[in-house]
Amino acid sequence: MTDVAQRKLDKIARRQVDKFDARRTELAVATLHTLAELGYARTSLREIAQNSEFSHGVLHYYFTDKRDLIVEAVRQYERVCVTKYDEVVAHATSADQLRDEFVAMFFGTLVQDATLHRLWYDLRDQSLYEEYFRADVLEIDGHREDMVWRVISRYAELREGTPATSPGTAYVTLDGIFQRALLHHFTGNAETVASLRAELPGVIDLLVA
Repeated sequence: MTDVAQRKLDKIARRQVDKFDARRTELAVATLHTLAELGYARTSLREIAQNSEFSHGVLHYYFTDKRDLIVEAVRQYERVCVTKYDEVVAHATSADQLRDEFVAMFFGTLVQDATLHRLWYDLRDQSLYEEYFRADVLEIDGHREDMVWRVISRYAELREGTPATSPGTAYVTLDGIFQRALLHHFTGNAETVASLRAELPGVIDLLVA
């Protein structure tokens, strides 16, 4: 086989892989809200198909099982979520602006995308029991930690200070507040959510020396 012919075959193969991956992404995004409503325990590919416009056969062709689909769906949502926070960092011209816009988005997405965040925490909890999820959860968790650190680093820079803690500690601090607020949001305890929102700017200040 000539080099030219081999390159053509390689190009066709790459195109087929790209189309397959693109279709997986499309299906994961399209079924994300169904996954978020059902949760891990009550979800199967057949149930997802019954609650979406896609057949069980189509979903099974692109995903080996519900675990494969859930991981891909959460991964796609996290990419969008991280991008939103990066835009806040990029547009901020003062420390107060960055902190205020971060707090607004932090609690805004908590309410608007509550079921999607619940799916993430569901997946993270499952990783404690199922090894299948652990590598993906650690990867997604790492992206979230990096995103938080970009916010804190930029905030410190705008305040002409330095971060007062490590990236991991900054992340678990803010993530803990978010998860607690999410729980109280589902409980209908608006007073606690409002209290956490009022305290968040002070917590951010504590993360910067």
